[in-house]
Amino acid sequence: QLQLVESGGGLVQPGGSLRLSCAASGFTLGYYAIGWFRQAPGKDREAVSCISSYSGITHYAESVKGRFTISIDNAKNTVFLQMNSLKPDDTAVYYCSSVLQARYGSDCPMMPAYQYDDWGQGTQVTVSS
Repeated sequence: QLQLVESGGGLVQPGGSLRLSCAASGFTLGYYAIGWFRQAPGKDREAVSCISSYSGITHYAESVKGRFTISIDNAKNTVFLQMNSLKPDDTAVYYCSSVLQARYGSDCPMMPAYQYDDWGQGTQVTVSS
């Protein structure tokens, strides 16, 4: 059974860092594109970043470019999201998601979220002093 489990969220002060993990089980990441999304209270779910397991191509939302880095460790079957210089606006529940890479060639999709098939349960990130 395909499963994604996020971890690494928490409470951090503005300017701090967190590293989120998305551990995959029941499938091999190498055949999937992985996306990170976030949803703040009262707001729509938005794409943060994605990575192609084939090519390593990555995309980032404008709001996180230069601060967040997505990476994949195929040996651990895990995708990471390193988040630096965090801001209060980054506060949200963060979700990872997967979609068969073959649908997108060597690229990975961002929005809309319905392009992704499977989702983790989410991990809360709170940026506050």
